[in-house]
Amino acid sequence: MNRQIRQLGIAMLLLFSLLFVRLNWVQVYTADELTANPLNTRRVVRDFGQQRGNIVTADGVVIAESVEVEGRFDRERRYVDGPLYSHVTGYFSFEFGATGVERTYNDELSGHSATQRFESFFDFFGDGDISADVSLTLDSQMQQAAANALGERRGSVVALDPRTGAVLAFYSWPTFDPNMISNTDLDAARAAKTALDGAPGEPLLTSAHRQVFPPGSTFKVITAISGLENGVVTATSPLFPEVVSYDLPLTNVSLQNFGGQVCGGDLAQSMARSCNTTFAQLGAEYLGPAPMTATAERFGFNDTPPFDIPLTAQSRFPNDYGVQLGVSDQTPPAPIVEGSSLLAQASIGQFDVRATPLQMALVAAGIANGGNIMEPHVVDRVIDNDGGEVLARVEAEVWRQAAVPGVAATTANLMVGVVESGTATSLARSGLTVGAKTGTAEVNAGADSQDTHAWVIAFAGPANATPELAIAVIVEAVPGGGQQTGGGTAAPLVAAMIDTHFNN
Repeated sequence: MNRQIRQLGIAMLLLFSLLFVRLNWVQVYTADELTANPLNTRRVVRDFGQQRGNIVTADGVVIAESVEVEGRFDRERRYVDGPLYSHVTGYFSFEFGATGVERTYNDELSGHSATQRFESFFDFFGDGDISADVSLTLDSQMQQAAANALGERRGSVVALDPRTGAVLAFYSWPTFDPNMISNTDLDAARAAKTALDGAPGEPLLTSAHRQVFPPGSTFKVITAISGLENGVVTATSPLFPEVVSYDLPLTNVSLQNFGGQVCGGDLAQSMARSCNTTFAQLGAEYLGPAPMTATAERFGFNDTPPFDIPLTAQSRFPNDYGVQLGVSDQTPPAPIVEGSSLLAQASIGQFDVRATPLQMALVAAGIANGGNIMEPHVVDRVIDNDGGEVLARVEAEVWRQAAVPGVAATTANLMVGVVESGTATSLARSGLTVGAKTGTAEVNAGADSQDTHAWVIAFAGPANATPELAIAVIVEAVPGGGQQTGGGTAAPLVAAMIDTHFNN
């Protein structure tokens, strides 16, 4: 009898131990994953109807607040100028959970962070408000300028401070009104969510950081950096052939310069004129797969930026080009591989290269900031509602050293040349140093369609000073709309952002 009791006790102890281990695994190791899961609405159910802090722009504009309502719930989330900021704030819905900053900072907004719970314990007999406001880095004028410039064209505008990673504007169209999903009329909220899920352009799927596109010629700055840091080119040598097209290695296919123009010369001239032939040859015959991949990955490709808006997509640069078949005729020679023709196309931002607008803004920011890419963030600080105390502040942190300072400075000068005498002369501004790279990206390279995305990446700052603004703009292709260029279509949006920031 005692033996049976002992065996039962051991079995129960083992089961308890397994339960204890599993519970700790869920609470400690998978807590963040479970919290980030959009299907997990437990915290929203807990917090819905309670007092919730405001979300405020850097210049003090309240863009999300809780208001009292009658009915099943005491309060409802209201979004002032909801469509303007929806891809940052997200929504706060009883039925569908929370997205955006509402999700990332849910505990702070609702008063459930560790610090706020501690304060709540000592305020047990009081009626103090333990919720907190979240102050963003966004500037309301910059955000409005982005919306005005883009209008009702599919695309995105991302502007940030390259010195800190603080995001100043973050806008995509189509957008949506988060008030519709956050409605306490749950039937109306369900209907709104269903309609938005099926709406053209997927307005709930932010294109600024959740969708990827071929970056086209804006990627040439990375190819240039790879050539510079590997010592195969300088700004003035070698001289690339002045040609209309480039014969892709191991194929009978020719890669054309835009518009059939004769293009070539040194790296500075080729950057200013955006010569496809130069950069395709540089990637395929002077560098090869390993250097190109390494440089792209230092800039964040094939990785996900640490961003405080959830579900950021990973930009990608293909890294499998097959086995080596020989070497090029250049000095120094690069390996010729089975996929050298694909590498040539990848070197001008085509083939299977894909990037988010956020990623390309970080590329511009890294070049402007001496090669260091700072962690991007839209939240500046969390402020206690009861006493105004700053509970948390987001500090500037380096994400990647993408290039050494000398190479970054040379590339920045190449981009300045694009504005002074190249494809982005419309961005020149008196008293400012502006550098840019335009891009025209084929939607389906090699297909009959001529539709293109229009890109510009840029930086700007006072003359002889560190740039304080980095921008990426994409205006997406219109089906059947034909070619649109970065200099003609996207550059005016960049100009509007520069003028707004510097009060021009």
